[in-house]
Amino acid sequence: MDRRSFLKSAAATTLIRATCPIALAEPAAIPVIDSHIHLFDPTRPGGVPWPNKSNSVLYRPALPDRYAKLAEPHRVVGAIAVECSPWLIDNFWLGDTVDENTLMLGYIGDLLPESPDFGATLDRLHRSDRFLGIRYGNLWNRSLLDAVEKPEFLAGLKLLAQAGVVFETANPDATLIAATLKVSDRVPDLRIVVDHLPNAQLPQDAHLLNAYESDLRSLSQRPQVYVKGSEILHRVAGQLPMDIEAYKAGLDRIWDLFGDDRVLFGSDWPNSDSIANYDSTFFIAKSYISTRSRSAQENYFWRNSIALYRWKARSPAQRRLSA
Repeated sequence: MDRRSFLKSAAATTLIRATCPIALAEPAAIPVIDSHIHLFDPTRPGGVPWPNKSNSVLYRPALPDRYAKLAEPHRVVGAIAVECSPWLIDNFWLGDTVDENTLMLGYIGDLLPESPDFGATLDRLHRSDRFLGIRYGNLWNRSLLDAVEKPEFLAGLKLLAQAGVVFETANPDATLIAATLKVSDRVPDLRIVVDHLPNAQLPQDAHLLNAYESDLRSLSQRPQVYVKGSEILHRVAGQLPMDIEAYKAGLDRIWDLFGDDRVLFGSDWPNSDSIANYDSTFFIAKSYISTRSRSAQENYFWRNSIALYRWKARSPAQRRLSA
């Protein structure tokens, strides 16, 4: 292109921008619902069961105001807190903490479905629209595979389904996936979330790995089963890759199985700080999903959270998404 042609082209571009700015505008940024954060306060008189005092990274208050400063620059307009304590009373502490900040859409509690008072406690918590379900799995020395064989546990899960709230699993491995499949078989109308699937602990034995893959395929065929695309970052040979290519094959596998409609974003803050800061955690998630369609990005970052949790908007930005 000669100088005269270049100047004409530049002038035309300037004219287009001035008269029709939409024509060359960047795509609008996508708002985000962070579906997995943890809230706790070690300074409470009774302390907390997690994290431990020896954890210099995590052992300090993790509350909504601190989270908002990290997340809002990334267009996070809402978040869901997942209970990280097995203490019954902490469900009520978490509910109160969520109530105090409109960025918080709701919370996932920690209850034992097999306990005699489960129904009564569920009824009490479910009076609030911000109670969205419970979490149970590979934490606090629990075994979902053993629990699912107990009639009282299944009775509790059926109460969850009747209440229209969610059952989340925790820290996936082959045993947990097999157990989650049994839960889905026995309570088929229960909405289920597999947390942190990108960081699942895979069997080394080929036979067990094949069984895991088969169970995961079966689980992916249940339309009421969702996956959190969280805990993507992990160390490889002691190093932390910040190139999306290091994670792409595993993420592609999850999306191929569950599709654009059933994978959602979660940061796992502040637990994620053990690996990388919020900016880096968000960067890797966004780097991957930006390779997919605009519709897939919106599903991952906010639409799928509405379908799964059926949360109620509390702020204007949230209402724009749920309208």
